[in-house]
Amino acid sequence: MNVAVIPARGGSKRIPRKSIKSFHGKPIMAWSIEAAQASGLFDRVMVSTDDDEIADIAVALGAEVPFKRPAELADDYATTLQVMSHAAAFLEQQYTNLEAVCCIYPAAPFIRAEEIQAGHQALFSSSWQYAFSVTNYATSVYRSFIAGDSGGVEMIFPDHYETRSQDLPECLHDAAQFYWGRPSAWIQQLPIFAAHSVPIRIPNWRVVDIDTPEDWERALARAATISSQP
Repeated sequence: MNVAVIPARGGSKRIPRKSIKSFHGKPIMAWSIEAAQASGLFDRVMVSTDDDEIADIAVALGAEVPFKRPAELADDYATTLQVMSHAAAFLEQQYTNLEAVCCIYPAAPFIRAEEIQAGHQALFSSSWQYAFSVTNYATSVYRSFIAGDSGGVEMIFPDHYETRSQDLPECLHDAAQFYWGRPSAWIQQLPIFAAHSVPIRIPNWRVVDIDTPEDWERALARAATISSQP
């Protein structure tokens, strides 16, 4: 049995009501719910929320809201691992045949069903604890620098000042779309970014981590570009 859990709290600060804010004609959370449904993998698609309005919209979109998230897991300090541990423990109490739980972020409008499917396949290809979406940095972090106290810049990795770009290691980062996990991994809150996790690559032109109003505008512009492609 596989279950999708979409964590959508009501108190988002930088983008108020982010999970249900309209994105290209529908609540942004709808894109995640529809991708989960389209994957054909889930016995249940659930939303974990503390907010009645979000719960009502989730149900109208075809998801379930079987519990109300505790207030202590809905503040600015609650982590995804804590929220998913709570959801996975709830599911383990209900089902003896729970195989995997997939966290899907509510603000992931470019998520695709086939990549959720690829994550599920990868999770069970070996003894992985997680399979999650990643993408590559647009430029190598080994050529990055910071503003120094003097007002100039300082390389973070000065040893690579003269290294050819093609010789620098590829660096990946979280694509903030989905995280497949074994129930025990979620319940124990094992770290996701670790050697027991397998990455599922997403092209970086289809990745926007939406945390600020500027991110939201960039995602809208990206969506217009993607929709115009043949």
